[in-house]
Amino acid sequence: MGREIELKLDLSEVSAEALSRWDGLPEREDVSRLHSVYFDTPDGKLAERGMSLRIRKDGKRRIQTVKADGGTAAGLFARREWEMPVRGSVPVLDDRTPVAVLLGDAVGQVAPAFEVDVERTRWILAEGEARAELVLDRGIVRAGEREAALCEIELELMAGPPAVLFGIARRIDGEVPVRPGILSKSDRGYRLRDAIPDAYRAEPVRLDPMMRAGEAFLHIAQACLRHYRLNETLLLEQYDPRALHQARVAVRRLRTALALFKPVLLETDLLRFQGELRWLAGMLGEARDLDVLAERIEDEAARNMLEVARQAAHVRVGQWLHSARVRILLLDLVEWLALGAGCGGEAERPAADLAKARLRRLRKRVVKGGRHMENLPDAARHEVRKNAKKLRYGTEFLADLFPKGGQKRRHRKFVTALERLQKHLGDLNDLATAPPLLAHHGLAPTTPLGLRDRKKLLADAAEAHAELADVRKFWT
Repeated sequence: MGREIELKLDLSEVSAEALSRWDGLPEREDVSRLHSVYFDTPDGKLAERGMSLRIRKDGKRRIQTVKADGGTAAGLFARREWEMPVRGSVPVLDDRTPVAVLLGDAVGQVAPAFEVDVERTRWILAEGEARAELVLDRGIVRAGEREAALCEIELELMAGPPAVLFGIARRIDGEVPVRPGILSKSDRGYRLRDAIPDAYRAEPVRLDPMMRAGEAFLHIAQACLRHYRLNETLLLEQYDPRALHQARVAVRRLRTALALFKPVLLETDLLRFQGELRWLAGMLGEARDLDVLAERIEDEAARNMLEVARQAAHVRVGQWLHSARVRILLLDLVEWLALGAGCGGEAERPAADLAKARLRRLRKRVVKGGRHMENLPDAARHEVRKNAKKLRYGTEFLADLFPKGGQKRRHRKFVTALERLQKHLGDLNDLATAPPLLAHHGLAPTTPLGLRDRKKLLADAAEAHAELADVRKFWT
């Protein structure tokens, strides 16, 4: 069994053409045609367990490869790998790979799932004493009657520290736009077998209750970055309000993770990334606010007037997402996480201990800040809403650290109470922010929004807040 460390980068076909002419590449290159068939059971048991199985034909050679542990990070893939030559097109599933043991009786159901055809151009780059393989793959992924184009770079470390890969990535980005890849070729094939979504919701974060705080943070932050990149990829192809909403949620979740794990992180890193992520959230927020407002407005004429501003905001989102500032932020984040995020301070503290302290602190802010809900100024109520949102994300991130039956039941009740409070606070926030937004775009501040009476919303929010204050903490 080996272990590969590679950095994936997504790029367009136009950029791929430009890359092949980049003078930073050595003159010597290898070009080959590769045909790969990926295998799984009909119900995807291998994918479910985070593994892939393929047979790749390169000329007359056939190589069988099993890979594991590559599905949760963004950009950098560090995966266990079992590789061996085979004679035919049927997988050899003996004790040289973990597949047979993993699948048990279902091993007999393994069959072709999808295939990948690429033209691969390969260069070897020397960076001082370090060496890396740069591969440009361009081709097609096919699953049944569906297919999708593939264009990506793989930088694989041959000798030296992983930081070398990011140095090369930045040099490439100086010539052609690239951004961290999040999908392996097997991911692409499996996604073709399913309906293409309009947006990707956050995937559950799996933590071990015995984890240290630094390790838990890395798992959470990588999941947030993956959540963002999945939706950003959709937005780069075509704007969709649902993808934008989820991209913005991913940024907020990552900012919450940084705040929750503040005792673990270096202050300089925290300030740098919080500042850039705040900018990114704000840039996405303008379009999101207009999308929400358009859904709320009942009058068709008013909605049509708003549409011009809304479409202009959508265009600006595309321009910013294509900017070097966003690409550099993503590369910086992936490198920072891949190299351990400079974790110090309380990184070795048990994650569950840190979680208890941080969740307790957030809950106290929500409970204390929301007292006398019906008499609070809009700004103070908005602050309660923001803290409730952070508390919600924290409860989602850290649930696995409290696995006992009673803790799980209390967690469900806690989340239900939080959701209810967030819903009412969100409606109240829309009522408060809509009039100036409407006026800014030339619409009457009193334009009907299809929301319930403010007095009723305040009463419901107060009731939901009282319920949350009474719900038992799940982390005790």
